[in-house]
Amino acid sequence: MARLPSIVALALAVGAMSASLGCGAEGDATGSEQTEAAIIGRESQPTTVEPEEVVTPAACPPEAGPGCEAAEGRIVFVEAVDPDGDGDAHFVITDGGSITLPGLTAIDVRRGLRPEPLPGVGDLISAAGPVQTGSHGQSQIHALVLNVARPAR
Repeated sequence: MARLPSIVALALAVGAMSASLGCGAEGDATGSEQTEAAIIGRESQPTTVEPEEVVTPAACPPEAGPGCEAAEGRIVFVEAVDPDGDGDAHFVITDGGSITLPGLTAIDVRRGLRPEPLPGVGDLISAAGPVQTGSHGQSQIHALVLNVARPAR
């Protein structure tokens, strides 16, 4: 992964921005104003139910050995064109595995495993494979299994 420092910086910035989106100014409106706004908002907008995304959890195949890890999460960065030209793709996901950094895991996906179309930022994926050291000394999953979320039916 040739550009991991910039990938990590971007992923951290995205994480910080998304964490701050939930922070609103509490107490700006009185309780009755908030209730009224909520009622008006509910009445004026039609309710639609988006299909829930599901991803098959990736599992380590037996041939992966003892250093295999699995991770699942939302993509915060995609490197679709690898600078070294070998055709692999790289993803950084937010997850509980924290293989690369706390809350982040980098995934290296070889050319033959690249899904078409390539998933993008916000998509849900799971991957499993041996943890290897990347070109910048970072820990990353070298995916042997990659699953992409599809809407539940």
